[in-house]
Amino acid sequence: MAFCYNKLWKLLIDRGMTRTEMRRAVGLSTCTLAKLSKGEDVTTTILKRICDTFGCDLDDIVEYSPSVQPKRKA
Repeated sequence: MAFCYNKLWKLLIDRGMTRTEMRRAVGLSTCTLAKLSKGEDVTTTILKRICDTFGCDLDDIVEYSPSVQPKRKA
């Protein structure tokens, strides 16, 4: 499955927040932020914490895109 977090990055822009500020506000590790940035899978617990922090729904931050594949490590 391929999930796209572009909606999350747009939400941050709309709120004038950097990824680092979001990471601190949500309480994410740098590793989790890196996974989000690369479009890799994260747990639903992480997605719930992001939604709780921003007062939004899951479909406000993520979408399923079967044509988008996460970058694989070589």
